[in-house]
Amino acid sequence: MRKQTTPLSESQIQHDCVQWFRLQYPFLALMLFTVPNGGKRDAKTGARMKYEGAISGVSDLILLIPKKGYASLCIEMKKPKGTQSENQKKWQREAEKYRNKYVVCHSLQEFMNEVNTYLR
Repeated sequence: MRKQTTPLSESQIQHDCVQWFRLQYPFLALMLFTVPNGGKRDAKTGARMKYEGAISGVSDLILLIPKKGYASLCIEMKKPKGTQSENQKKWQREAEKYRNKYVVCHSLQEFMNEVNTYLR
């Protein structure tokens, strides 16, 4: 474990979650993936991504395993006090309409709980 003196960024939390998942569920490792919508980009790159099909608000991670009547598990990662944007809430409603489970995780522990509950 790393010694933490400053709060973890959303990126660091997500990295820890993906690393844990790949160690805990190596046989499912390829089914959990990130959706690279976030981050700062120049206008040209942003326009190209939109042209290629990027959609604002899509969850950070998707576990493409159907379980318990759900088509997949969509995971939005946030810092401990982070909240969803309006586009993220809109995408959540749409994803849930089509039987996808959607969760917001603010820590590795929350992520572990959600994934274990979903898969077991």
